[in-house]
Formats: sequence, structure tokens, C-alpha cells
Amino acid sequence: MTTCRVALVVVLGTAMLRTAAHVAAQTPEGSAARGAAGFGQCGACHSMEPGVHLTGPSLARVWGHRAGTVEGFSRYSEALKRAAVVWDRTTLDRWLENPQGVVPRNLMTFPGLKDARQRADLVAYLKAVAAGQAPAAAAGERTMSGPARPDLKALGPDRRVKAIRHCGDGYHVTTEDDRTIPFWEFNLRFKTDSSPQGPPRGRPVLLSAGMQGDRASIVFASPEEISRTVEAKCP
Repeated sequence: MTTCRVALVVVLGTAMLRTAAHVAAQTPEGSAARGAAGFGQCGACHSMEPGVHLTGPSLARVWGHRAGTVEGFSRYSEALKRAAVVWDRTTLDRWLENPQGVVPRNLMTFPGLKDARQRADLVAYLKAVAAGQAPAAAAGERTMSGPARPDLKALGPDRRVKAIRHCGDGYHVTTEDDRTIPFWEFNLRFKTDSSPQGPPRGRPVLLSAGMQGDRASIVFASPEEISRTVEAKCP
């Protein structure tokens, strides 16, 4: 090999090393402990317990798996189900920075996390959880299960619904302690919760919603209970 060729190889090799070093410097090494502490911003929509799904799927086992394939979660967008994306350090970092840029028209409303260090910490935390090495949460932090949910089976008779009557533009809800509360129909929401924390079958519960006391939700164990419980009747 001529002297010129040797020199060219050396120059190119040095440039490649510098480029790799620059990329590495731009991608900070994440801390799983910091990621656990920062997971609260994700915990409103995702849990870190296998099989426990909230607005979004559990993130306990996403590392190394294809997007849109978490077992037991059925509310993925068609775009995400079709995406050929496998979750690793690179793809998760890009997703956390700009979900719509990775998979356009997906249903995730999170606009993205622009801080590279915070993204690296969350990615390190997801990897640690998947490996069974999740760091312990600091005192007072709730990182594994998302937001606290009440056990609807444990509510008292003042919350357990005995009858629902609809008349005109209002609902009249009678609880098991024989109190009847009127609601404007637009202020009463019907929901279902089939999880272990949901109400007993056939015994819906009344939950307050809003600070004024004029809004509420009635939670049923299954959708078919709604039509069986609501009676169209005026005095």
C-alpha cells in the first residue's frame, strides 16, 4: 500500500472514531434510578405491572418487543399495529422525543420529551424493569402501578347504587342508604370497570366528579348492566 493510501486510511479512520465519539457524547447514559423517579409523568397512562393496562398498555415488558403487541391490550391504533418497530434504546429514545415522528397517526397524545437526559433515564428504567432489575422507589413515590385507584368493591351503602330513574333531562340516582340524588343528564357519566378494583357485578357505584358536587360517574362491572339498571320513568 502506498504512503498516500495509508495516510488516507488513517485520516478516514480517525474521522470515523471522532464521529462515533461525538454521537456517543450526544446520547447520555441513562440512570434507571432517575428514570424510576421520573416515571410519574408516564404513570397517569401506563403502569409498570405486567397485565395492568390503563389508558395505554403496561410498559413492563416492552423492551425488545415489537410495538403494538403487548398481551392483553386491545386499543392500539392501526398505525402502531402495522409499524415494524422493535423497542430498544434507539427506538424508545426517538419515540419519547416525538411519538408522531416515529409512527404517524398513532393515538398517543403525549407531545414528546425534549430533554435527552430525561429520555435516557426513562429508557434505562424500562430496560431495568424488563430485566427484573427495577430500582426501588424512593419513599413517597409511586412508580410501578400508575395512579392510585380506589377499590370500588369496598365502598359503603352511600355509594352503592340501588336504582337509576331517567325523567325528562335528568337522572335520579338512589343509593343503598335510600338517598335519591338528582343529576342533569349531561352531568352524569356511565362507566365500566371490569378490573379487580371494579364494583361487584350487579352493584354499580356512584363516584363524585368535579368540585361543585353537581357532577358524578356511575361505574358498572359490565356494559350490559347499564340498560338493565336505568329505568325510564317519571313520577
